[in-house]
Amino acid sequence: MSSAFNEGNGPQPPKLLKTPAEIVATLRLLLQHHDPLLIQFHERSQRFQSYVVDIDRERSRIALDEIIPTDGERFFKQGESFSVEAFRDGVRVAWKCEHSVQIGQHDGAPCYWTPLPAEMIYHQRRSAFRAALKQTDLIKVVLSSDKLHEPLTGHLLDISATGCKLRFAGDQSQQLQNGQVHERLTAQLPFGAMTTAVELRHVQYEAKIDCTFVGTRFFDLGGLEQRNVERFVYQLQREARRTESD
Repeated sequence: MSSAFNEGNGPQPPKLLKTPAEIVATLRLLLQHHDPLLIQFHERSQRFQSYVVDIDRERSRIALDEIIPTDGERFFKQGESFSVEAFRDGVRVAWKCEHSVQIGQHDGAPCYWTPLPAEMIYHQRRSAFRAALKQTDLIKVVLSSDKLHEPLTGHLLDISATGCKLRFAGDQSQQLQNGQVHERLTAQLPFGAMTTAVELRHVQYEAKIDCTFVGTRFFDLGGLEQRNVERFVYQLQREARRTESD
C-alpha cells in the first residue's frame, strides 16, 4: 500500500491506512499539533470535540482528552460506538470506534482510553505535500509588518512548497486576521534564513493552551527562498519516511 507520506502532484484519492506504523504516525501528528477531534456518536446528530493526549503503542490504545460538551461522557459510559474526524493541514483523517471506552487519567487529568484504530481514512486534499517538524526541532520565526504594533516571535510547525503553519503564544486573533498580507516572515531554515511575505489563510486561537495557530500561504516567494523551502520540505519528507519505516 502507498505511504501516507507520498507526495502527489494534486489532490489525492482517499487512502485506507491499515498498518500500525502509518496509523500511529498520523495520530502522533494530531497529538503534536493539538488538532481538534470531531466526535459523533452513532444515530446522534450532536457533535463533540476532544483531542489526542497520549498514544500507548505497547497496549495499542490512545487517550482522548475530556469531551466537549461534557454530556458526551454519558454516551462513552453507555458504550455507544462513535466516529472521529480531524483535519491536519489539508488532510482529512477519520476512523470509527466500536469498542467500549475506559475512563482513566493522563498527567492527573481525566481522559478516555480507546483502542488504537484498526484502520483509518487518510484523504490528502491539498496539492502540495506539507511536512511537519518534530516538537524538539521547531524553528523560530519572526513576523513583522506595518499591520503589527511590534514583531511577533513564534515557531514554525510545518511547511510545504506553498505555505506553512505558525504558532504564537497568547491570543493574537485580534491583530492577525484571515486575508491579511504581512510583508516579512523570517525563519532560520537549515539552508539559510528565509524572509518572505505571507498571506494569512486561517487564524485560530486555542484558549486551553493559550496559543494562536496561523496557516499561511507564501506571497511572492523569491527564487532562492523557493529552492531552500523545497529542499527543506524534501529533507523533512525523507525523515518522516524513515521514522515510519522504523
